[in-house]
Amino acid sequence: MTAKTTMKVRHSTRRSRSEARAAYAFLIPWIVGMVALVLGPMVASLYLSFTNYDLFTTPDWIGTRNYSSLVADPRYIQSLKVTFTYVLVSVPLRLAAALGLALLLNRNMRGMSIYRAILYLPSLLGGSVAVALVWRQLFGREGAINQLLSLFGIQGANWIAEPDYSLGTIIILAVWQFGSPAIIFLAGLREIPKELEEAAQIDGAGKLRVFRSVTLPMLSPIVFFNLVMQTIVAFQAFTPSYIISKGTGGPLDSTLFYTLYLYIKGFTEYKMGYASAMAWVLVAIIATFTAVYFISSKRWVFYAAGDDK
Repeated sequence: MTAKTTMKVRHSTRRSRSEARAAYAFLIPWIVGMVALVLGPMVASLYLSFTNYDLFTTPDWIGTRNYSSLVADPRYIQSLKVTFTYVLVSVPLRLAAALGLALLLNRNMRGMSIYRAILYLPSLLGGSVAVALVWRQLFGREGAINQLLSLFGIQGANWIAEPDYSLGTIIILAVWQFGSPAIIFLAGLREIPKELEEAAQIDGAGKLRVFRSVTLPMLSPIVFFNLVMQTIVAFQAFTPSYIISKGTGGPLDSTLFYTLYLYIKGFTEYKMGYASAMAWVLVAIIATFTAVYFISSKRWVFYAAGDDK
């Protein structure tokens, strides 16, 4: 009996080892890709951020000079202002638009799958070069927006070429890309037990009170997830600014996004060390925002399965 048990243990051990080897074999392509395409370039970028490197000569170690130069660079400061304005305005507006539309579609409607596909369409197209070009034509001096305003006797501005409006047009484009967070909000709304909302209504709560006291707390993990993801995406925005400003960040650097200025420094002026330093500062900024979100989430994110908020 003991010998039979020992045989079973050995067989189980050999099977476990065999499965482990198979698992590692399947993981090898991912590990190779992770090291060669992600970790390797990250380490190289960190090293280059402390060098003077122009792609054509050997990197020259200069310590933290690239990082200290950032503070004295007026265009870098302007790129920070533009990017923070874009993130702090576009992310709340996009999430509000996405949540509003998800609430509108959270009902039993015929053809819901078609509505969802249409809802997701802006996210598929919004970041593309083609849509950025269309956006540029829409908001140009002779674009469709000004032609529509002229029907009401309103003289439209050149929304792309005037510094006061150019960033606003890109923010509108970002808000229009509400499809992805809206789909996630809609999935979250579907998971909220109807009994909770019905109980609140029986207690005399109106629709606004039900939304504020029941729907929104139950949806808070989804809001948190969308907030983190959309903030990261907003900090990485590049294509709309590059296309609409023709890669210059104009007019008067009003659309000079952080990533666009990084691209200009790295691939136009060939200051790869400086661009690498900018990249790592951006990583630190995104990490700080994410950490603040996670720390503050203890106060406003409600997990139904747990005891704490």
